[in-house]
Amino acid sequence: MNPLLTTLGGKLAERWLNLLVLPGALFLAATAVGTTLGHRHWHDIDRLRTTLDDLAARPALDRAGTAALLVALVLLAATAASLAAQFLGGAIERYWLRFGRDPLSRALTARRTRRWRELDRQYEEAHDGISAPDGRPSAPPDVQARIENLAEARDRVALRKPTRPTWYGDRVQATAERVHTTYGVDLAALWPRLWLILPEPAVRQIQSAHDSFTAAARLAAWAVGYALLACWWWPAALVAVCCAAVARSRAHDALDAFAELIEAAVDVHARELAERVGLTVADSAVLGHGVGGRMSELFRKAG
Repeated sequence: MNPLLTTLGGKLAERWLNLLVLPGALFLAATAVGTTLGHRHWHDIDRLRTTLDDLAARPALDRAGTAALLVALVLLAATAASLAAQFLGGAIERYWLRFGRDPLSRALTARRTRRWRELDRQYEEAHDGISAPDGRPSAPPDVQARIENLAEARDRVALRKPTRPTWYGDRVQATAERVHTTYGVDLAALWPRLWLILPEPAVRQIQSAHDSFTAAARLAAWAVGYALLACWWWPAALVAVCCAAVARSRAHDALDAFAELIEAAVDVHARELAERVGLTVADSAVLGHGVGGRMSELFRKAG
């Protein structure tokens, strides 16, 4: 047991250090520098050095007990800052995935819908007049490039007509709609049961994609913190912009991978789940709409 406890303790300490102490300590250091220098002296290294020398010259810091207490307070403050970032990151994650009916959500959804419809209209118009000899559409290279650019721009707004205020929510909704269209099953009712029978490699990949999305939301929370710090020290705004850009890119990639993995899990293992709950699946079909509908009714306890 001793080696096991030692290993677990080392992993917990490493996780605590990486997730809580280091990001929080970096933010505390930036806060200390920003509040010391301010906007007028934002690049005054001599001013910062003088402040550090004055702090180090205080007699109380010569005592080991005081120094240890100061280190403990710094660690606690860094941990508290990281916990606050995690809490805010959870709120940001819920905001990204939300389906709201409040006026702001409806306004954002309507704005995205108008943009999507405009790009979809341009995409359809770009196809007009393209000949299709032998069943294969042909177009000049410049026209084909424009069509591809319009398709990419439309998909950046949403894969289908937007129904939620953010791309992230629409990406998950698009997966649910694709599963329902293909198999006739409600993904929300299916997924908790399907998760229980997934093999370990699939579980790890899906969990990894979800953790990456959560980490991106937490990085967005740090961007908010540095944006607030920019009120006292404007270079923090550059850090906030960088954090926000990286968070947006990572969140986009992570959620896209997460949605693809969920759909793949349904494709591969939905038939197995149907058989496990006692439903008969035809040999000629992966999962028909009839079986999918019965699975939805069963899992919803609808009779």
